[in-house]
Amino acid sequence: MLKEFKAFINKGNVLDMAVGLITATYFGAMIKSLVDDIIMPPISQLLGGVDFSELKLTLQEASVAEDGAEVAA
Repeated sequence: MLKEFKAFINKGNVLDMAVGLITATYFGAMIKSLVDDIIMPPISQLLGGVDFSELKLTLQEASVAEDGAEVAA
């Protein structure tokens, strides 16, 4: 069973996908930090101290079933 698993892993697709997933996770965290800590503070100061963390736009209210679960639209 271990040999079959090694053969499955060595096909390349699984390993490539795992590396891509890990890279994307760290890249996403890096971009979020760049925007939150480097880009947005000067923009906030230029606009008079606007707090962008509380800014939101609701496109559509969530539908809720009788049992309290959200219903997908």
